[in-house]
Amino acid sequence: MKFNRRDFLKMGGGAGAAIALGGGFWKWSQFPVAEKPNAPGVEKWTPTVCGQCTGGCGTLVRVIDGWAVNIAGNPLHPVNRGTLCPKGIAGLQGLYDPDRIRSPMKRIGKRGEGRFQPITWEEALHLVSESLKDLRQKGEAHHLVVLGGRYRGLMRSLWDRFLNSFGSPNYIDNQFRWEEPPVEGLFLTQGIHDLPTYDIENAQYILSFGSGLLESPWSPVQMLRGYGHFRRGRPGMRGRLVQIESRLSFTGIKADEWIPVQPGAEGILALGIAHMIIKEGLYHKEFISGQTFGFESWAGPDGREHLGFKEFVLSEYEPTVVSKRTGVPIDQLIRLAREFSSSQPSLAIGYRDRPFHQMAVAILNGLVGNIDVSGGVLIPRSIPYQSLPPFKEDAIAQRGNSQKRIDEGKGISVNHPYLFARNTLSGKPYKPKVLFLYYTNPLFSNPDPGLFSKALQEIPLVVSFSPYMDDSAQLSDLILPDHTPLERWQDDPVFLNNGFPVLGIRQPVIPPLYRTKATGDFLLALARSLGGQIQKAFPWNDFKEVMMVSLKGVFEAKRGDTFGLQFDEAWTRLLQRGGWSVPSYKNFEEFSKLLLDKGGWWDPVYDFGERDRVFRTPSRKFEFYSQGWKKARSSSSAEGKDSSFLPHWEESKEAGNEKEYPLHLHVFRTMSLTGGRNANQPWLQAMTGQHLFEKWKTWVEINPVTAKRMSISDGDWVWVESPRGKVRVKARLYKGAMPDVVNIPFGQGHASGGRWSKGLGQNPYRLIGDDLDPITGYPTHGTTRVKVYKA
Repeated sequence: MKFNRRDFLKMGGGAGAAIALGGGFWKWSQFPVAEKPNAPGVEKWTPTVCGQCTGGCGTLVRVIDGWAVNIAGNPLHPVNRGTLCPKGIAGLQGLYDPDRIRSPMKRIGKRGEGRFQPITWEEALHLVSESLKDLRQKGEAHHLVVLGGRYRGLMRSLWDRFLNSFGSPNYIDNQFRWEEPPVEGLFLTQGIHDLPTYDIENAQYILSFGSGLLESPWSPVQMLRGYGHFRRGRPGMRGRLVQIESRLSFTGIKADEWIPVQPGAEGILALGIAHMIIKEGLYHKEFISGQTFGFESWAGPDGREHLGFKEFVLSEYEPTVVSKRTGVPIDQLIRLAREFSSSQPSLAIGYRDRPFHQMAVAILNGLVGNIDVSGGVLIPRSIPYQSLPPFKEDAIAQRGNSQKRIDEGKGISVNHPYLFARNTLSGKPYKPKVLFLYYTNPLFSNPDPGLFSKALQEIPLVVSFSPYMDDSAQLSDLILPDHTPLERWQDDPVFLNNGFPVLGIRQPVIPPLYRTKATGDFLLALARSLGGQIQKAFPWNDFKEVMMVSLKGVFEAKRGDTFGLQFDEAWTRLLQRGGWSVPSYKNFEEFSKLLLDKGGWWDPVYDFGERDRVFRTPSRKFEFYSQGWKKARSSSSAEGKDSSFLPHWEESKEAGNEKEYPLHLHVFRTMSLTGGRNANQPWLQAMTGQHLFEKWKTWVEINPVTAKRMSISDGDWVWVESPRGKVRVKARLYKGAMPDVVNIPFGQGHASGGRWSKGLGQNPYRLIGDDLDPITGYPTHGTTRVKVYKA
């Protein structure tokens, strides 16, 4: 095929524009038409939902003669409107991964040797069923534990229902990531345990405190589209972004201003900004007086005086104190406070730092009144599923469910995976006998993975449902491989930046390639095998039937509509605000068909002013003084000082002394290998470090001045060592690294996983210690110190 110069420039310019705008990647991934194409086959395009990350993007999969051959964005899906990121396109490599687990496997060697033999699903069901029957016969139903990872929807309800009917209180959520939205901060200020959403499209000013908005957000394509609108989507208005973090990330590069601070120091900077907003009287007085609690000092029902946030922050976080701790000049701090309060609506967005550091960022939004307003912090409604019918617990289940959780802690979080691992080793309150791993890989994705490795060795039966041989599956006794996302039924509830609830439908685009089985279907079969009240609690034939029963609630809610063009969105919103409901379907059969044909349902209306949804604190207001945390503490410890319930700065205990370990360690994530789930996909391995042209390996970013002092040159292989361990990585000199901070990407260093991931690179989480935050039960951020020297 011939190309002239003009054709080449058109293609190159178009691709560059698409990348610059953060969308439309898939359009430039197609090959030119072949001169001698294959004979035409039977073609169809099936809408589904991408499963490469948590973004929830809608896709159209091209299938020819039963083979999936291409993935494009679904233009009707409101999350991505036809665009995809590189991970979405690489979904075919997850489907056709030559190292996929192709049938149930039983361990035949020692744990960790990787020696397994294929078995039938009937054998697998028998082995698991007999083990669970034995637990119940011994009165040890609560010794069953499920460790669940990053997924959404009805599968979580199915796991809860199974454990409740079986007799175990031990579903443990292992989704924690520092890069996630600050959910603990939301609980402390608004009493909500769910994720918030940030209406960046309608904001004018964003202060991002360490948030990976443009490289590792929970929904990358949606965030990139929102950022494009924030910057250039409103004629005559250009949003301003200020990035505050220890490394010049992609977000920092794209921002108007990057302000470097030490890892973990973002919270005290937020308190310094709050100090100046209050001192200069720049806060939203109407919102503060009518919709907040604890801003001013106050007296309790017993007459006791309590310290308010205003008095506390003015006395404790003066600009000189904050500037000395963060290195941010006082005049810059004052300017940020003035810009944030005058450029309305403005947003302060943090990451999952220590809870009261999260709260310090959250209260900035409260100070300027940007809660439940356009361009502010929004609380989306949940999907109106129909509840599954109630069931009766038998006597064994009642006794088991009344037992203590194996990970019982004293903080905000219900789930404490690190306490689970520690308690497994100690045997207190008891040791688990059976562990199910569902979409989680703690031996890789958790800091201090060695702790989880030791814990798994203590459990008699470990069952993994991973489609791939990951680090944790390799230590399992049974591997019961789930379908890949392109082969299974699954609901995917998400929300948009503007708070609209969205329900994507993941459906099989081709039949399963191998002898895999949907985990939901296996759970239903397991319930039938266990019999009795457990069997009665699961009257459905397969997971698709469970999903369709639950979706009747969406149909009966008489809100929203199935996906459509953007004109349909405006029409639906107009009718719904007028009290009309005119969906594109007349009955449930039509509704379910349109769901599959278009890819899902959504409700393009956000209901402002629903206080009971937005504020679930004891005061039913935005709280500067967290009564929710005070109530949680009162049952287990002394009441504590008033400052314990106000946003405050907590100096973390550092792992390693400064003299021996002079550098701070900062671990970051790249968009291509976010979470390490996609490491065995070579397309993504080939683009992990675009800013440094790095791929297929792990590197450490070092400031050039620091590297010169240590006689390290660009490209040298070095050891990065902490008190916990050391990793061998490639040194890259990067001016975007602070002089006393080194940065290592997360995503490589798998002990297992396939030919394109096993043994490649290093996992920096092996350098992080086990100092746990007392409120969350998770490792504290930014506390690991390291030294670097030539390998």
